[in-house]
Amino acid sequence: MSKIAVVTDSNSGITQAQALELGISVIPMPFMIDGETYFEEITLSRREFYEKLASNADISTSQPSPEAILALWDTLLKENDEIVHIPMSSGLSGSCQTAQMLAQDYEGKVHVVNNQRISVTQRQSALDALALVKAGKSGSEIKELLEADKFNSSIYIMIDTLHYLKKGGRITPAAAALGTLLKLKPVLQIQGEKLDAFAKARTVNQAKSIMMTAIKNDIEKRFGGVSEDNPIYLQIAHTENEEAAGLLKEELAAQFPGYPIYVDHLSLSVSCHIGPGALAIACTKKLI
Repeated sequence: MSKIAVVTDSNSGITQAQALELGISVIPMPFMIDGETYFEEITLSRREFYEKLASNADISTSQPSPEAILALWDTLLKENDEIVHIPMSSGLSGSCQTAQMLAQDYEGKVHVVNNQRISVTQRQSALDALALVKAGKSGSEIKELLEADKFNSSIYIMIDTLHYLKKGGRITPAAAALGTLLKLKPVLQIQGEKLDAFAKARTVNQAKSIMMTAIKNDIEKRFGGVSEDNPIYLQIAHTENEEAAGLLKEELAAQFPGYPIYVDHLSLSVSCHIGPGALAIACTKKLI
């Protein structure tokens, strides 16, 4: 049986300490901040990131350099036969396409998974890959299973402020001003490749209700419903909004009694575009 290494990036929310415990490798995502390059959790902590965001620093995301990826793969292949590499969604970054191109020179030893995940759903893909390795699947089989499962997840995100969407050019200044005046709380969705608008709410409670209803509909209509033989992973993510995330967890638990709910921070790459105060609900159909 092949010895297989699992690789993902810090968009998964998996910290370097957690990666060490799990036995996987996490590539830190680079950020350009006021002309300097920082690496998530290596030279840039979450606290420092939000301080720079609050100071209106010029922040943009980037993708890992080919040199960094190749160096990691070469190191891992000294002790492993294959690598399963799970980058963030190809619809949100070019890092997946870059990894696919680089893998062509590795004679089938590196399997780049394009399963359109990010944050807590990308984390679940990495955990699924570990479970599939333990189940004796090959690297190519794991890639095929993860990609076949790519649409079996949903994320809904409530935005607390329109400032960062305006700053990033994702909405016009006029739309941002009107939305701020009306105190709108837009709800976005990630299903598959893109981050799209989903609904508009006037209050946080209305936004949470919209997200919970959407998740329930997805589970019932797309994922086969909640039952003992069809378990669903439920997840909550947030951007510097832990108290609200804890309350949302209680509310979600009331809707899905007995189901464990994982809570984590949204990745900094997402936070950079939506700012602090956001809340997200996600679900992922259990693969194994």
